[in-house]
Parts: sequence; C-alpha cells; structure tokens
Amino acid sequence: MKSVVTNPLREGLHLAPAPESSTMVIFGAPGDLSRRKLLPSLYDLAYDHLLPPMFSVIGFGRREWSHDEFRSQTKSAVSEFSRRKRVDGDVWKSFADRLFFCPGDFHSREGYDRLARMLIQVEAENAVGSNRVFYLSAPPSACPVIIERLSPVVLATSMSGSRGWKRVIVEKPFGSDIDSARSLNNQIHQVFDEGQIYRIDHYLGKETVQNLLVLRFANGIYEPIWNHNYIDHVQMTASESLGVGTRGGYYEEAGALRDMLQNHMLQLLSLVAMEPPVAFDAADVHDEKEKVLRALRPVKGRDVATCTARGQYKSGWMQGQEVKGYREEEKVRSDSTTETFVAVKLFIDNWRWAGVPFYLRTGKRMVKHGTEISIHFKRPPHHLLGDMPGAVDLEPNVLTIRIQPNEGVSSTFNAKMPGTSLHMRSVKMDFQYGIGFGVESPSAYETLLLDCLRGDSTLFARHDEVETAWSLVTDILNGWSELPVPDFPNYEAGTWGPSEAEEMLATDGRHWRQS
Repeated sequence: MKSVVTNPLREGLHLAPAPESSTMVIFGAPGDLSRRKLLPSLYDLAYDHLLPPMFSVIGFGRREWSHDEFRSQTKSAVSEFSRRKRVDGDVWKSFADRLFFCPGDFHSREGYDRLARMLIQVEAENAVGSNRVFYLSAPPSACPVIIERLSPVVLATSMSGSRGWKRVIVEKPFGSDIDSARSLNNQIHQVFDEGQIYRIDHYLGKETVQNLLVLRFANGIYEPIWNHNYIDHVQMTASESLGVGTRGGYYEEAGALRDMLQNHMLQLLSLVAMEPPVAFDAADVHDEKEKVLRALRPVKGRDVATCTARGQYKSGWMQGQEVKGYREEEKVRSDSTTETFVAVKLFIDNWRWAGVPFYLRTGKRMVKHGTEISIHFKRPPHHLLGDMPGAVDLEPNVLTIRIQPNEGVSSTFNAKMPGTSLHMRSVKMDFQYGIGFGVESPSAYETLLLDCLRGDSTLFARHDEVETAWSLVTDILNGWSELPVPDFPNYEAGTWGPSEAEEMLATDGRHWRQS
C-alpha cells in the first residue's frame, strides 16, 4: 500500500499519494521563471518534507555553468524568493546535493545527448528508476523543437533497465490562436500521451481557486442557489497595477486577450460555472470544465462590437509617481494597436446559466493589483421594506472570492442600523485565509509542481479545454480585425480602464464592482 501525505491546507479535499522518487529537468533553468518561481518552490517543498526521498533537478540552458555554479545561483534565488525567511542549512545541503546542470542549446542535438547521459548517471547514483519530469520553462517558439529533440531522452532507460513514468509541464501561452494550439497539441502528442502532459496555469494552483470548489460543493447553502434563478450576473476582474516592463516584445505579440483572458480567466470561469463532477478526480473535473467552455456562446460578427471592449494605457500617476504610457515602454511600437485591457460579456447557453451574463475584465496599469470573482444575486422579488430609510441605495447581495492578494471570501447582506429608527445599510462578513487558519498558504507553483510529481492533473488544463477556449478567443480576434482600431491610448494609468468597458455594463443597467 502506498503511503499518503496530507497537507493541512488541502486536507478534506482529498488525500494524495506520496510522490515517487524522480528527476526533474528544467529547460531554461537560468531564466527568470526558474529563478523566481520554480527553484524556490522546489526548495520550499523540500523544507516541508514533501519532495520524494530521492529527488534530483537537472537544469538545462545555454550557460556554461558547472554543477557548483548552478547550486550557487539556485541558493541566491532561494534566498531572495523562497517563502522562508532564511535558508536552512541542513535542508539546503540535502537539496543542493541533488542539483545538477547540463549546458546545452535548445536546437542542438549534442545538448540532448549530453542530457540523456547525465540523466542515466544521476539516476544510477541515486539508485532510482527513470521517473522523469520535463519542465519547459522556455520561450513559446522553442517548445516545438524541445519536444522534437526530447524524444530519445524520454525513451532512454536507466542503467537498471527501468523505463519509469515520463511527464512534461508546458507553460503558457499554449499557442496564439486555435490553429497554433492544435498544431502544438499534435506536436506534443507525437512524443507524449495526453495523460503525460501537464499544461500549467499558475492561477489554478492558488489556494482560493481550489477553495472555490470546496465553497461550492462542500456547503449546502450555496449549491441550491448557484443558478439563473437566484444569480443576476457574475463579474471577474484580474487587474494589474504594473505596466509591461521589460516584456514589451512579448506583449506586442500577445495582448491582454491572449495573455490573460484565454487561459487564466476562462479557466476560472469554468470552475465557477461547472456542474458537480461525478468524483473529484482529474478526468471528471476536466469533463465538466470542458462542458462549460463548449456551452459559451460564440462572440462573433456584430456581437464583437457590443460584447467586448479593449483599451491601451497612456501615461498617468500611480502612488504619487508619473508612469509611462504603453507606447513609451521598451520594445513597443510608437503606433502600437495592442490592447493592454480587455473586457468581455459572455453567456453560457445551458440550463443552469441561461440568461446570466458573465463579465470578465483584465488590464495593466489599473488602480490596484488583484483578482476576484463576485457573484451578484438578484434582488428580493418583492421589496417589502422599500419605504424604509436607506432602502433605495441598498445593493444586492454579493459573494466575493478574492484570488489575490489577501485571499479570502466575503459576503454582503442588508442589516438594520443600531438605533430606535428602522434604518438599513449593507454590511459585510469577511473571511481571510491568513487570519482564519493562522498558516501561510503554499505558493501556486508549489501546489502544481507537487501535483505533477504525484501524477494528479486535476489543476492543469486538458487539450480540449485549451482548444475550446482558443476557439472563442479566435472569433473575437477575427472580429476585431474587421472593426476600426480604437483611438489608442484610451485610458489613463491608475484608472479602472476605458469608458467603453463601463458603457458595456451600463447598457445592461449594471456597473463594475470596484474592489
């Protein structure tokens, strides 16, 4: 019988098997994602004794680093970005002893031959089989060639003859439209089966996203009213206070629609709207998410103009400092028509959500950094207390799930104010993770890396989910190409976006919730 480990923050959701000993190869190990997220997260897992007993990491990249240089670079990254306040000497020594580096170019077969030899050697020294995870922390353009070159490495057996399991983690963006996403899926399927592929979306690893499933399916008070009979509309906001920074070159090709809405926000929408799965396992959860995405009403033709709004930030003031506009950022064209903000109105054409609009918006250089989902309930059918003081201004009940920062859940309801007169006002009940449980949540990458090592793909995206989401987004992109380009830039840095987004809701008699 396999041993099990429990994480108190996920206990009650399911008991997970302890991960088997394995080796993780990080392509692009010297890069920013590896330094800021992957290596610190692996160290934090080691600190919590959640990594397998014999677990090794091989970094792959164009730097001519020795193993010791890679260990030194990793220690620097852990010191700066780990959740721990300091590097624990004993934990670090055990962790560092199994860090290795393989110099190589993504396009050169020689590097992959060297990697195969190093894998076999490392596995022999650790006396483990050839269980391997390949993490593609590399530019999207490099992924197809890495997959192609990986084939002999994936098939290479250990000295003991063990084939073991093989898994690959692929970062977003997974394609740039429906055709490229299908092409990339086909390329990966030449080497890996679907069950071996882990398309990572770090939003799905956030503690509050997982809690969304618990909130819905472990509480008897919410599921009966989670439908069009009681819910007026749903809002989802993913706002960023930062600009594009040094990512101007990438952002020119992506834009807000591809960068955020296609993956993060549609994945969140599918979790909010999905039907209860038969069981909480990867296949059943993915099946229900895919049903939601397939039920999304296409946004095409005339609907693109009325159901979408896009914007681009100009210079403005944030926290007392003047900031540049998008067209003034590094590697951005001076006449760029790339959107840094997008808002979309969507409908899910199924029994549960008939007629309920879902409003999604995301943008850069907005008032504040944060991601939240707000469920806006309908007003009472008969306003019995409509003549009371304060009743005119009362808002409908709202349930808000804060994904980041200050993760938690809040609910508003109407109450009588203290005093001899019958005055009403809206009040809030609030739950915060940090206060409620008194422990620090693991980072999203910790959760997802550990799930991959365990073989649990529940919080990753399946190929049909990705392609269905791209189909919706491609329709919008095609519709935009046939419309006049907006008069960019059209919103000031430090605001909630362009007026067109406000007008989209005002037309429906609603307004955006300002978090």
